[in-house]
Amino acid sequence: MIKENIDYKTRMVTLTGVLTAMTVIFTAYILHIPVGANGGYVHFGDSVIYLAAALLPTPYALAVGALGGGIADLLTAPMWTIPTIIIKMLIVLPFTSHGKTLLNKRNLAAPVASFFISSIGYYVAEVIMFGSKTAIISALSGSVVQSAGSAVFFYLAAAAFDNKGIKKKLF
Repeated sequence: MIKENIDYKTRMVTLTGVLTAMTVIFTAYILHIPVGANGGYVHFGDSVIYLAAALLPTPYALAVGALGGGIADLLTAPMWTIPTIIIKMLIVLPFTSHGKTLLNKRNLAAPVASFFISSIGYYVAEVIMFGSKTAIISALSGSVVQSAGSAVFFYLAAAAFDNKGIKKKLF
């Protein structure tokens, strides 16, 4: 249990760092499955970003998305680093950390909105980087698997955290 006298900002920065590290690990190493010819891969790092977005105030969650996704891409697919930083920050925005629990109406729907943000973002990045507009099918197929897996992992982890009252204990 976190002691009551620990400063709020210290907790936020610490949680941001831990969730950033977890994002890197779950993106680059744990269940990292390459898909397609474009250097893309399926991972569960987005689910950690979703948890951060539901738990932390938005500026801290944006940092988790940008740093976690960006560092993971520097380690695995460096050409995607800049688009990933932008896209991972944007997938945070559909979530809210204002609820009493991680799983609330908005956060139940947020992974669907994040799927569209991510899919469109990576498609636009592919068009810019490779000049091909025909990659939409390959971009979407990988994104569907990626987003569905991340959503399920987020729902399970958030339910477990809510069951243990993690949010209440941290704030």
